[in-house]
Order: sequence, then C-alpha cells, then structure tokens
Amino acid sequence: MPAPLPATAERVDRLEASIDRFVASVGIEFNKLYKSQQRTTAEMREFKDEMREFKDEMREFKDEMREFKDEMREFKDEMLGFKAEMLGFKAESIAERREMNRKWGDLANKLGTMVEDLVYPSLPRILRETLGREFDSIQARVRLRLPDGRVREFDAFAIAPEVAALNSTKATLRSADVDRLIDEIAAFREFLPARAHLPVVGILATLSVDDSVLNYAERLGFLVLAVGDQVMEVKNRPGFEPRFW
Repeated sequence: MPAPLPATAERVDRLEASIDRFVASVGIEFNKLYKSQQRTTAEMREFKDEMREFKDEMREFKDEMREFKDEMREFKDEMLGFKAEMLGFKAESIAERREMNRKWGDLANKLGTMVEDLVYPSLPRILRETLGREFDSIQARVRLRLPDGRVREFDAFAIAPEVAALNSTKATLRSADVDRLIDEIAAFREFLPARAHLPVVGILATLSVDDSVLNYAERLGFLVLAVGDQVMEVKNRPGFEPRFW
C-alpha cells in the first residue's frame, strides 16, 4: 500500500487535534453546566426550606390572629355589657337628679324662695346660652320706688349695655301670667328710666309648664324656664328666637 501523502497526513493530524479540542471544550462546558446545576439544585433546596419556614411562620401568625380575633370579640362583648350598664346608670342618675330638683323646687315654692334658690342662680347660664352674652348686673327681688311714691317689686332682671332681661316667676304658670309680663316690661321701663332705651327679653319661670301655656308664651316671644336636669332649664322648643320688646 502506498504511503499517505504529506498533505493528507497533515490534514488528518489537524482534524484529530480539532476533535481533541472539541472534546476538551465539551468536557469543560459540561463540567460548568454540572456545577451550575448543582448550585441551582442547592439554591432550590435552600429556597424550599425557606418557603417551608415561611409557611410555618404564616401558620403561627394565622393562629395568633385567630386568638386575637377571639380576644377582641370577647372584649367587644364585655364593652357592650359595660355600655348597657352605663346607659342604665345614666338613666337612673338623670331620673334621680330630676326628682331631686323637683323636690327642691317644691320646697323653695313652699318657702317662697323660688327666685333666690332656683331662678337667680340659673340666670347667668341661661342668658349666656340663649342670648350669647354676659350681663353686667343680675339682681333678684328688687323693690323700686318712683318720686310719686309708687313702689314695684321685680322678681329678677339682668342688664347688659345693649339689652335687658326681665324675669317673672310663678309657682304655677298660667296664660294670664304671660299677659301680665307685658305690663311688667312697661313698668320696668317706667321704674328704671335710665334703662328705658334698652330692648327687653321677657323670661317666665315656673316649676313645670303646661304645653298650651308654653305655646302661648312662645307666640309672644317669651323665654320659658322650668325645673329640669340643670335645676332651671329652658323649655322653649329648638329654633325658638326670643322677642326683643
């Protein structure tokens, strides 16, 4: 058999060398791939462990939240019970205070001291709440005399720079007492000429007031007071505006 030609042998050697390099390169890449796969497998195993721990933590958290919800439900039930007890206590306190004020009013009426004991102490608060101003002077049981000798007693009145308030107190308030307050306002201006220029707010005070009398007094623009939760309180309906005489 004839010997290979030199060019052919050289090509064969190069081919074998290329195959060796390819095989070596494939081995290297396979080794890299294998190591990468190993890392990925380890990372996945670590991730699965972390997820398992996270699921356990979430399960514990859900259990804690369930316990918290149960505790909150119990607390809510206790608060509802406490609220009901407080409402009952408040209703009893209001009823007791109203009864005490009524008895106080009856006693003051028997002693003839309704103005001093009930009306006069309540006037600053009532005037502030209804007229929105403070009064410089509030007096009770005032007897005034004119130069001609006539004498007039007023239950109570209050003076401010721009307005006056005149009170008439009756144990039992009747429609005729409402009418008489108009005359008292005129007498007030006559007996206090220095204040005659001031507009006057009329105030009627009593132990309790009948709805028909209250309606009549409101039509004339008078404030009406009676014994209530705060000793004397305004009985006019919401939105009522007193008349300035």
